[in-house]
Amino acid sequence: MKRKKNNVHEKQWKNAKLFLLQISIVILNTVLFAVTWYLYYKGKMWGTTFYRKGDYALFLLYMCLFGAMAKLYGGIALRTSRITELIYSQIVSIIITNAMMYIIILLLTRRPKSILPLLLVTVIECFVSTAWSYAANHLCNKIFKPANILLVYDNEDAYKNAKEIIDKLAWRFKLSGELRLSVRNDGLNSDNENLAKFSDTYKKVGADSVMLCGLVSSKRNDLIKYCAENDIKAFVRPNIGDFMISNAQVVQMANLPVMICERATQGLVYMTVKRVMDIIIALIGLILTSPFLLITAIAIKAYDGGPVLYKQVRLTKNGREFKILKFRSMKVDAEKDGVARLSSQNDDRITPVGKLIRACRVDELPQLFNILKGDLTCVGPRPERPEIAAQYVKEMPEFSLRLQVKAGLTGYAQVYGKYNTEPYDKLQMDLMYVSKMGIVTDLKIILATIKILFMPESTEGIAQGQTTASGSSSEVKSNG
Repeated sequence: MKRKKNNVHEKQWKNAKLFLLQISIVILNTVLFAVTWYLYYKGKMWGTTFYRKGDYALFLLYMCLFGAMAKLYGGIALRTSRITELIYSQIVSIIITNAMMYIIILLLTRRPKSILPLLLVTVIECFVSTAWSYAANHLCNKIFKPANILLVYDNEDAYKNAKEIIDKLAWRFKLSGELRLSVRNDGLNSDNENLAKFSDTYKKVGADSVMLCGLVSSKRNDLIKYCAENDIKAFVRPNIGDFMISNAQVVQMANLPVMICERATQGLVYMTVKRVMDIIIALIGLILTSPFLLITAIAIKAYDGGPVLYKQVRLTKNGREFKILKFRSMKVDAEKDGVARLSSQNDDRITPVGKLIRACRVDELPQLFNILKGDLTCVGPRPERPEIAAQYVKEMPEFSLRLQVKAGLTGYAQVYGKYNTEPYDKLQMDLMYVSKMGIVTDLKIILATIKILFMPESTEGIAQGQTTASGSSSEVKSNG
């Protein structure tokens, strides 16, 4: 018991240090903004004095805005982000926060004011945040030593997923041992045998944490209970069923808790607000991007004289088909062989203009018309082609669960995954969104989408020879 108390105090102390590191950059950038306010903008107030309490309220607003943006974009995720990711996230957070603050300053001063002082402090804040990212990452690695982790898995796919996590977060995890706990059809491997095997291996390899991947719920839950009882941190890769249960309604029946799981349903208020948001965002988006739309259309037409737009059949809610609009980024005869396939790395079907507009997502802009029409929504699972979706469903029938809601221009899988992310992983991300649907969730994803606009890895194609992201090279026949 004394050992457990000491562990709790140690964790609390480490978390306190981490919080101080995270809040330090928020305070630093707030101070820089405050200096800019006092040196320039405060003296430009319109005919009245902005009292000290008003200054403090403005600085508190800046602190809250920047803190929220940094948290949303992962700018203070010291334990899970690389230094380059921290820097990029911080810069995005600074730019968005300062843009919002400039609008607020214009409202307060009631007249146009030079943006140059705010641009200057933005540059300074970016340098400060870069230095902070290096220093904070170094200090965080000293506070939190890499966890000696025991990897417990059931199949090779689960093993591959877990290894990818451990390898990409090498500063956080150190693989101490591996244990495969497969479910036997003869039922001879009892729960007690599994627990004993797990306990012996955990002690033998000297681990202090475990990662559970691909285990059936009955076996996995026993291990989680064991870890909780013995103060062992467990990192768990969820199964599809976990996401379906996560949005279940909990009720009392005969004085007992009961979880009600059913197909995802959206309330009338949410659907109405979401539709209004879609129309407003699409209209504003079309107005703001109209110069890019015109330039892109001219560039595509000038390159090879082919059509500017590309129409393709996709699936949305309940499997309904619609034609999605995109700027054409490939050659006119890209699928002359009748095979429906995703774009691959170094795909020679993509034109030079196509590479540019794909890199900055301009090819997706015509889908704003799909949103106005009602075929798409701003936030939802990305619509798949019927041929490719059919292949995914053959490999994993649960893939059709994505069609519980309307397809979207952006979504959880697009923000946190990549173009070539495995379909099963995309399905998990999409179901995570379905389980947490709401206006707040939609707004978070819309704001988070800004971060990935200029991240090339998020548009990385599949490997050569594949037609889908599942790794299968079998051809999927197109309907033309």
